[in-house]
Amino acid sequence: MEISAASASLAFTGNVPRLLPPFFYPQARTTSSAPFSSVKPISSHRRIAPSPCLADQSASTGVSVVDSDPIDAVKSKAMDIGPELKGASIFLVGINNHIKTNLGKLLAESLRYYYFDSDNLIAEAAGGNASVRALKEADEKAFKESETEVLKQLSSMGRLVVCAGDGAVQSLTNLALLRHGISIWIDVPLEIAAKGDDPFRSEPSPELFDALKASYEKSRKGYDTADAVISLDRIATKLGCEDLETVTSEELALEVLKEIEKLTRVKKMMEEASRPF
Repeated sequence: MEISAASASLAFTGNVPRLLPPFFYPQARTTSSAPFSSVKPISSHRRIAPSPCLADQSASTGVSVVDSDPIDAVKSKAMDIGPELKGASIFLVGINNHIKTNLGKLLAESLRYYYFDSDNLIAEAAGGNASVRALKEADEKAFKESETEVLKQLSSMGRLVVCAGDGAVQSLTNLALLRHGISIWIDVPLEIAAKGDDPFRSEPSPELFDALKASYEKSRKGYDTADAVISLDRIATKLGCEDLETVTSEELALEVLKEIEKLTRVKKMMEEASRPF
């Protein structure tokens, strides 16, 4: 489910937006019960027939994704790993694009988590994207403090899927905050991300491509610190998809959940190994 800045009580302290936890967050940490009626669940996927790429995935996931709706396979996997997550939040890093956004919403829906976009929170608190741009141009230090403050408060909560902006990986302070949860780098080729979410655009926007490239180069080292990497290119190759854009949100979500499962298993093994005899 997606929560806006308004419903999350985002406010300003000076030039820095402050995220005041909504009244339902204590419950959100400890239970996966149905959300309040004021918060509507978001469907981030399309009900479609399984893609050709899904045919090879049944064996590797142990879930039949050909004979059932793809979203059912994602929810089944999410249910399997949910108890091991113990409410840990998931932070998706990488260049901002519609693939990352749709994936984040689908993961939140499947895990019965809450969804946030950190950049959107900052924009809503500032009064819109134009106000954010003005703040960044007028006082970059205040803008960076805004990114840190929002990330600090998101990282203090549980049961969240957060699409984090590039500011989340551009400072040691913010990178440390990501350690409060599981960070996943969603690696999408720039030429695909630059097409935006316009289904009729066949070529990337030159202006958007240049902006994304500059942001990518500035954030690349930060991306490398993520707990796991989900590469659209590698997944397409693995699934036999010649066209990267035919890889669905469900296929990406299954790969993310498998990586999270590996991480939780390793953590459990380390905890057991550290126990005294």
